[in-house]
Amino acid sequence: MPEPGLDTDHRPSPDALLERARQETRGRFKIFLGAAPGVGKTYEMLQSGRNRRREGVDVVVGVVETHGRADTAAMAHGFETVDRRIIDYRGQRLDEMDLDAILTRRPALVLVDELAHTNAPGSRHPKRYLDVLELLENGIDVYSTLNIQHVESLNDVVAKITRIRVRETVPDSVIDRADDIEIIDLTPDDLIKRLHEGKVYLPKTASRAIRNYFAPGNLTALRELALRRTAQRVDQQLLHHMQANAIRGSWPSGDRFLVCVNESARAPELVRYAKRQADRMRGPWTVVNVDLPQAARFGDSQKDRLAATMRLAEQLGAQTLTLPGQDVVHEILTYAQSHNINHIIIGRVEKPRWREWMEPPVSSELLRKAGDISVHVISGRGTAAGPRIPRAAADRAPFSLRPYALATFYVAAALGLGYLLSQTLDVQNIAIVFLMAVLTSAVTAGRWPALYASGLAALVFNFFYLDPRHTFTIRDPESVVALFFFFGAALLTSNLTARVHSQAAAARARARMTENLFLFSKRLTVAGTLDDVLWVSVNQIASMLHLNTVILLPEGSTVTVRAGFPPDDTLVDADIAAAQWAWEHNRPAGRGAETLPGAKRLYLPLRTGRMTVGVMGLDSDRPGPLLTPEQQRLYNALADLAALAIERIQLVDDLDRARLAAEADRLRSALLTSVSHDLRTPLAGIKGAAGTLRDYRHAMSEDDRHDLLQTIEQETDRLSRFIGNLLDMTRIETGLTEPNSTLIDLDEVIGATMTRAAAILSGHRVQVSVPADLPPLRIDPMLTEQVMFNLLDNAAKYAPPATLIHVGAWRDGGSVVVQVRDEGPGIPPQDTERIFDMFTRVGKQDYVQAGTGLGLAICRGFVEAMGGTITAANRRDRTGATFTLRLPVPPAPHIPPPEAP
Repeated sequence: MPEPGLDTDHRPSPDALLERARQETRGRFKIFLGAAPGVGKTYEMLQSGRNRRREGVDVVVGVVETHGRADTAAMAHGFETVDRRIIDYRGQRLDEMDLDAILTRRPALVLVDELAHTNAPGSRHPKRYLDVLELLENGIDVYSTLNIQHVESLNDVVAKITRIRVRETVPDSVIDRADDIEIIDLTPDDLIKRLHEGKVYLPKTASRAIRNYFAPGNLTALRELALRRTAQRVDQQLLHHMQANAIRGSWPSGDRFLVCVNESARAPELVRYAKRQADRMRGPWTVVNVDLPQAARFGDSQKDRLAATMRLAEQLGAQTLTLPGQDVVHEILTYAQSHNINHIIIGRVEKPRWREWMEPPVSSELLRKAGDISVHVISGRGTAAGPRIPRAAADRAPFSLRPYALATFYVAAALGLGYLLSQTLDVQNIAIVFLMAVLTSAVTAGRWPALYASGLAALVFNFFYLDPRHTFTIRDPESVVALFFFFGAALLTSNLTARVHSQAAAARARARMTENLFLFSKRLTVAGTLDDVLWVSVNQIASMLHLNTVILLPEGSTVTVRAGFPPDDTLVDADIAAAQWAWEHNRPAGRGAETLPGAKRLYLPLRTGRMTVGVMGLDSDRPGPLLTPEQQRLYNALADLAALAIERIQLVDDLDRARLAAEADRLRSALLTSVSHDLRTPLAGIKGAAGTLRDYRHAMSEDDRHDLLQTIEQETDRLSRFIGNLLDMTRIETGLTEPNSTLIDLDEVIGATMTRAAAILSGHRVQVSVPADLPPLRIDPMLTEQVMFNLLDNAAKYAPPATLIHVGAWRDGGSVVVQVRDEGPGIPPQDTERIFDMFTRVGKQDYVQAGTGLGLAICRGFVEAMGGTITAANRRDRTGATFTLRLPVPPAPHIPPPEAP
């Protein structure tokens, strides 16, 4: 076991505790997972439900599909079953699980078959697994079934195995939420036997399935996928259990590898060795680098080697991680214990024996403290991991005398201050003054100047304050001891102070980075358009990484520059090819990459969990690698935020397009319904009258022929109005309604309308009151006439025969009000605004007048196009509807005064 004191934090993981708390408030979820159809998932689910019912649990069947299998139907017999909900869709009656009925019934356990099922249009959720999630959130336990080919992350793998792509899938997050997964497994021979016996499909379908999907090789591969996916979920559950209960150490539940690397040239060798071991043991592996304070002093070559090692690990499929800390052994073992790591791989450093005694190798410390964790020490020369990493001579910072001169000044100041204190206050312990100079040197100048100050302070203290004074000779043995301990204390405090100072500087740098990331995320959150997101992203990345930045987004089959900082949209052919390759292959390309390194920029794909949204291009005028390991981590964080923001904008646009498409589909459906019902009536009248005239014209009287011709004329006019309304509505919806406005008197438009509507108003009394002094209006005469005609047609349609239809107009301030009133049944109060919607027709009780439901929608569209408004209300003096138009009065034209003679 790890030695005491190694890990002082034995608290449970907060994330694991939160997950446990969420599980306690929702229902338990169990999935019966099969490798292929026909293995008996539904039967086993029913059997488990029957066992729970014997235990006194309230169990109901939400939906079970027996597929004609007698044994499954027999097992389902006797369960209480919630009736399914019937949905009418395009003339078909579809039955779906009634989610609301189950929530109302609220059983303890509900059985839901076929988790990946797609619900019929009109259901609350498009997928059945969403229904299941709602049941779980309401505290109801759920048993469900699923085949491995329906798992989203395995969809492509299954398609390659079976050459059949399954369209209905379930996100992996749903499987990860399952509390239990039970594998329902059959050997390929047993499953094929069931197929032959007709227990899965009909004989003709079964023989075709055996030749294709149910080939023995396919079934074996699918069984392996099912077992592996279940093992992953069980492994996650074990890890959450250990974290929630603060269980340390490793449990031998599976092989997990942790590889410790640094900037050494041997680090890639360790990564490749770990890859081979992980493949051999079929276990996950993680590559970790402990970011010590000393790493801040690394040179460019060391940082580049470390970055290359981490990139190699990612390319080989490892999870990469950087752990900031002070002690390599402590950080590695803490991570290993909290993530149930049971194999640690580290390189061994060849050192002289005296140096190993002074500075124990990390591998030796790990072997001593690892406990039950296996430590693989890979021998070789060079540095593999350790708390102290020397820098290459070529990477050392240029030597400067300024810090040492500053340390000398502090020691001289301490000498002067000590002299004043000894002369005025008779202070005996002057050494503390020199110790303060050493600490000041450590804080302001760094470690090596502080060590220099320690030695200089010891010499000055000896020369001026130890007898015999003004010599470096020490006569008193007590003074020798005092000087020795002073020098040791100065070395120790200077080293500790310099370390704390470097740690504080690193903490400040991380705090600044965190603050910048937070501000960046806030700016992305408030950005409402794609251009805003792109500009914020390139500006932030360029300013924080000090690199020239461009973002390219896909347009069709290519990517184009959408934003850049500094603004520069020109790309040479090599850069265009590199950006296109990075987009198509989802891998880096260009400068410093393995593909197309001759490009000016390095192109990195912008990825989210769903997709690649674009490409980021980076370049700099300075030679060498573009990104250090620290900058690479910072870029990853910035790029992830930018990619998520771009995806958010694109999802909003997709949602808007989907909404518009749904609205267009609804309009098309309503239009087809209207055409099929309302346009058929006048066509039937015309056809009937024309057929009667053709067949019986010689036997009919002149009056009968006149009536039939009049019917044809009336129905033709009616059909013409319907088609005209449809065309007018199309003009409004497509934005092609441009009023041809001119100054005209309103009484002229109303007079023309009354003449046009004489036929439809023949059965009513009409009263028109329009004052002669109304000002002329700047309106489109044709549109206004159509509006008035539609209002009169609506009044004639709904008002009883012989009732009064009143048309009035008057001036009200800066507007002219036109009002059409009838004596019909009026408008239902809840529909006074809705009647202006397309394809909306309202009526009293079960009676609705025939029509397309477009007339009033056209009125509103035309009136608003001319700058007016239209409203509907019920009359107060009696029953009836009132439609009120308000049209603006144009300003009076300016007439210049006559010129003086």
